[in-house]
Amino acid sequence: MSVKKILQFGDKKLKRISRNIESIDEDVLQLIEDLKDTLHSSSGIGLAAPQIGVLKKVIFIDIDNEYKPLLLINPKITKKIGREDSVEGCLSYPGYEGVVVRPKRVKVTYKNENLEDVELEADGILAKALCHEIDHLNGILYTDKAKKVYKIED
Repeated sequence: MSVKKILQFGDKKLKRISRNIESIDEDVLQLIEDLKDTLHSSSGIGLAAPQIGVLKKVIFIDIDNEYKPLLLINPKITKKIGREDSVEGCLSYPGYEGVVVRPKRVKVTYKNENLEDVELEADGILAKALCHEIDHLNGILYTDKAKKVYKIED
């Protein structure tokens, strides 16, 4: 098990754009395992490689029993439908939440762990998680888009 440190708000790596994955090698396989282990050791539902300091386009989403776990390589949103306010938090900014306008539904293309092309349509919490994590790959934090950000009361 390899749980990595999650970079925190203010770290300059979180604002950088990640690179595409061109082939699956030992480093990429290790990155995938690190993302899974790190996410499962946290209270989050998604994690992007830049959050553990790796500027590669890989995200892992695991929304409890609601959806099967998803590994997305080089994901890109190809269609957005509708708009709604969404309350979001982030493992890189613990103790805070914000209100962000997100699409109600998205279509995403990505590559799986075999670098095969996959297309996915999602709504609800999965659509929001996809948008949030894909933003991380482009150096965008939810705080950059939020109407307001506030401290969570204990």
